[in-house]
Parts: sequence; C-alpha cells; structure tokens
Amino acid sequence: TRKTLAALEDITQRAWKTPHSIRVDSLANYQHTESVGDDMSVANLYEEAEKLTDEELVKIEKIAVNEPLLVHRLISEKAHMTAVNVTIEVPPDGEMTKIVPQVVKHARELKAYINETYPELDVYLTGIVMMNNAFAEASKYDMSHLIPLTFLMILVIVFLLLRSFSGVLATILVSIFSIISAMGLAGWVGIELSPPVMSAPVIILTLAVADCVHILSTWMHQMHLGADKKAAMVESLRINLGPVFLTSLTTAIGFLSLNFSDAPPFRDLGNIAAMGVTAAFIFSVTLLPALATLLPSKVKQTDKKFIMSSFMVSLAEWVIGKQKVLLISMTVLSLAMIALIPKNELNDIYVEYFDERIKFRTDTDFVVKNMTGIYFVDYSLDSKKAGGVSEPAVLAQIDQFSEWLRSQPEVIHVNTIVDTFKRLNRNMHGDDQSWYRLPDSRELAAQYLLLYEMSLPYGLDLNNQIDIDKKSTRLSVTMKTVSTQKVLAFEKRVDAWMETNTPLIKSVGASPTIMFAHIGMKNIKSMLTGTTVALVLISIILIIALGSVRYGLLSLVPNLVPAGLAFGFWAVIDGEIGLALSVVTAMTLGIVVDDTIHFLSKYIRARREQNLSAEDAVRYAFSTVGVALWVTSLALIGGFLVLSTSSFELNAGMGLLTSIVIAFALLADFLLLPPLLIKLDGWLKG
Repeated sequence: TRKTLAALEDITQRAWKTPHSIRVDSLANYQHTESVGDDMSVANLYEEAEKLTDEELVKIEKIAVNEPLLVHRLISEKAHMTAVNVTIEVPPDGEMTKIVPQVVKHARELKAYINETYPELDVYLTGIVMMNNAFAEASKYDMSHLIPLTFLMILVIVFLLLRSFSGVLATILVSIFSIISAMGLAGWVGIELSPPVMSAPVIILTLAVADCVHILSTWMHQMHLGADKKAAMVESLRINLGPVFLTSLTTAIGFLSLNFSDAPPFRDLGNIAAMGVTAAFIFSVTLLPALATLLPSKVKQTDKKFIMSSFMVSLAEWVIGKQKVLLISMTVLSLAMIALIPKNELNDIYVEYFDERIKFRTDTDFVVKNMTGIYFVDYSLDSKKAGGVSEPAVLAQIDQFSEWLRSQPEVIHVNTIVDTFKRLNRNMHGDDQSWYRLPDSRELAAQYLLLYEMSLPYGLDLNNQIDIDKKSTRLSVTMKTVSTQKVLAFEKRVDAWMETNTPLIKSVGASPTIMFAHIGMKNIKSMLTGTTVALVLISIILIIALGSVRYGLLSLVPNLVPAGLAFGFWAVIDGEIGLALSVVTAMTLGIVVDDTIHFLSKYIRARREQNLSAEDAVRYAFSTVGVALWVTSLALIGGFLVLSTSSFELNAGMGLLTSIVIAFALLADFLLLPPLLIKLDGWLKG
C-alpha cells in the first residue's frame, strides 16, 4: 500500500543514522534497472510513495516478488513482510562491547518510533548484532533471577539439615565472600562477562555450601555428643580438613580442565569456578569456624539429623544385605546406559541458545518462518586475474553454482552477481525476458557492469559484492535455522560439488554459522583430552591421599560411572549434545569425586584405626558421613537445577545434565561403592 511504502521510505532514511552503519538496503532504495528506449534507467524502485497510482503499486509488487535479489531477502514471497537491512562495520580499534549496545539502542529507538508513528506495522529486530546483544541480555536475566533463587534454595536445605540460624548465616557469608573473591579476581585478570561466565556465581555458591555442610554437620554432631562449641569445631576440622581440601583440589582440577575447550567463555567459566572453589575452601576452614563458634547456637536432641542418622543405619543394613543383588543390578544398569551413549548426536542450533523469554529468539523465529534467515555462508569466488569476474566461463560456473545452491533444502536465498548480469543483459535488449541470461562475451559483461556501477548512488555500490580489481566476487547463501550437523553436512556437500563441477571458482565457505559448527566438533575432541588429563591427575591425587593404589583405582568406578549413566539417560530423554554439554564430563569429574573421597576416607579410617570388618566399616561410613553426603548432593543437584532454568540454553543444558550426573553419583556412592568395597576386601582377604 502507499502508506506502507511511504513508511518504508521514512524508516530507510532514519536507518542510515544507525551508529557504525555503512549500508542500508530496503525496497525503498533498491536500484531497479529497466530499458527506456535505447537507454537503460537505474533508479530507486519507487519514490514519493504517497503519489503512486494503483497501476504503479501493482507494477512495484510484481517487480519485487519476481526479483531473485529481493525475494526471501528484503521481501517475503507473499509480499506481506519486508525488511530494512542495516550493515554495520566495526572499526579495527572498536570494542564490540560498546558498539553493539549503541547499535541496538538506536534500533530499539527506531522500533519505538515506528510503533508510535505507524501502529499498523509490526516490527521484528533480528540479525547478528541483535544476537550478540542477546548474549548480554541473557547474562543480565540470569544474574537477576538465578542467584536469588539459588540463595533461597540453599537457605532452606542448610536450615533443614542443621536447624541452626547461625550455621545458615555462616554458610551464606562464606558463599558470598567466595563469589566476590572469584568474580573480583576475574575482573583483575581481565576476564570478560559472557553467559557461561555468569553461571559461575551459582556454581561457586553451590560448591561453597558443600564444604560448609561437611564441617558444620560434624560440628553439630560433636556438640550432640556433649562437646562445647570450640572443642566440637576443633574435632570437626581435624576430621574434615583433609577430605575438604582434597575435594576442593579435585573440583578445581575438573574446572581447570575446561581450559582444553575451544570456546573461550567455557575456559573463563572453568578458571573463575576454580578460583571460587579455592576461595570457598579458604573461607570454610577460616571464616566459617570463627563465625560458627562466635554466633549463638542451640543444639536440640530432637534435631532432624538424628532421624536422618537412623535412616542411614537402616540404609547401610539394607545395602549390606543386598550387596550381591546391588552389585549385579548396578553393573547391568551401568553397561546398558553406557551402551546408549552413541545414540547422542552433536546438534547445536545457536539461535536456540536463547529461549522464548529473550525477545531476539521470538523475533528471529518469526522472521525465519515468514521471510528470511540469519544463518549465512559467504563464498569468495576468485577468478585468479583482474577483471576475471566478467569472463563468460567464470560467470557460467558461478551461475551453475548458484542454481545448485538454490536447489538445496537448507537454502532460503542466494545473493549472487550473476543475477545482476542477467538483469542488465535483459535491460540492454529492451527488457525482453528471453535475454535474461549471461552476456556472451567478457567485453560486453564488463561494459554492462561499468555502466551499472556509474549509475549507482553513494552507499549502494557493488563493493559488498565485487572487489576493486574485479577479480573476486562474493556469493552469500542465507540458510534456514538448522543444526550444526546439517551445517557441516551442507559444507561437505558444497565442497564436493565444487570440486567436481566448478574448478575455476572453488572456494571455502566462511561465516559465524560455519565457525560455530566447527567449534562444537573441535570442542568434543578437546574436552576428551581435558577429561583424560583431569582423570589422570585426580587418580594420582586419590592414590596419594588415600594411601592405597587399590582404593584409589577403585574410586574411579563410582566417579566415571555417573557420567556414563547420565549421557546414556540423556540419549533417552533428548539425544542431542551441544557445545555446553561437551564440557560436562570434565567439569563434573571433580565434583562427583567429592562424595567418594568423604565416603572412602571414613571407610579407610574405620578399617585402619578401628580395625573394623568391611561390613562394619561401611556401617561406620554411612553413620558418620551419610547425612552430609545426601545433603551436599541435594544442594548440588538443587543448585544446578536452578541453573537449568536459565534463559540461555548452554547454561540450562549444562545445569540439567550436571544435576543428573550428581544424582547418579549419589546412587553410585551408596549402592555401588559399598558392595564393591566389601567384595574387593573379601576377595583380597580370601
């Protein structure tokens, strides 16, 4: 309509004011060419929309929906939606963290202006700049929602265990100081904030609580036995200092192994979490004892801990009684779930990194469904000589390549210079449709191109498609929102086709779409190395700390089985592993080993110091550390489940899978490790 086209003229003019913009493309400034007598006219598709006649409106729509350069790029097939495409150039010395918010601010102000001035129009903001900004917005959302939720959950869990306000207050203070220390150090070393980094406070908070719970639960237990606060704390530190140090060390190693990741944000997450774990250890053995002994606290004999302790005694008897059944059933379950792991597929869809709470996601989904996509791949097609893009043989191969690309199921639009050459050839033959083909000679093609370029207005030249020497041309493919698997398959298919069919212009595709796809694949290989390194280091530490090669190696079973069970379970419930999930095994290896260390250290103490049998040593471990293990595991599961509610899919998926790993680790430590210990010690004794 006249009103819509007039609005588009206004919006296009205002879009030029976008910071760092170098080009604005829309129907309002599309350079339409047509034959006028013996000459060729190059002008805007329309001007002064309010004065257009009905016939002119029909003509404009017919041109727009039949022009390959416009359909699925600047206008939808049904002509119900159109785009204003703003190209942004970042200066060499520019900072993306400053430039992106400036561009987005202007885009949103323009959207507000459109909504107010042209209320009949719906506006959707999408593109790479909007996606970059969505990363920052997801971070802010997580900071404002997830950390308060985690704090609330931790408050409830710790209070239900300890029934002590002073214990809860001391735990919260240790957690806060640990987070502040880690994030402050991150600032000092220059780590930039990103959505994965913003999950660090939740992870640190959860892990800090685990340290505090072990120390405070033993402290409360000693006071139940009649010790005063100070003596109880001294005994608690004597019992827990070694295991808490070990768990902090192994957890830090697990997070540091994320430095093998090919994604810098995950390396940053690993380093910050490792700093936080270290800070949590220091505060839990210094600040926590001081706060706990200075703050007022009462110990009641009816504390729920005793109900839990009696449950632990019953659980120990049940596990010992059913040891053979448990050993067989847990082994069968583990093997069955591990066998499902290959069913998982690497599949990232980076638009879907954001859920529907982020406006960028809903806007992009609508645009992709109705008009065009934001996934693109650029090909720089090099003719190897100046002026070579006008060579008929080169143009023929580019045309062949373009038509083949349009036939691919993933492709929405192909922006190629051959469409311009065909249109110019038709124009120079009186707009006869039968001449909509490539020029017959290099000279003719070069003349058409020169004539066309001289007629183009400032800012709308062909520099975004052809280099200054006319040696190379850029072909851009717009794709549907597809997974990394499909992107990699598409890339492989294109490379093979070009090798066979277009040897003169063979090129490699490049874009963020391709980059993300390859990072995902490389990250899995890198994290296999990271996991192996973490596993070797943690194994050596356990063998030294437990003073036994036998127990050190045995501990690997309940430490590795949970990840196998979790990824097998993931194959059943989801089956797709993205960039974030590839770091989970290395990350959780250091966390799940915590429970094993606490359980084994108590078991070994009972065997060596008290000379108890294997069965009685299991009973001792259940009664002394069982409650704390359940509570810390539930706190960890709860903390990572809170993370699974993140608006950023990388954090959400990582949180959910990590909580599943920890849940399986809890089962392994209580249902698999005790039967293994009894069987191993019985076999060695025999």
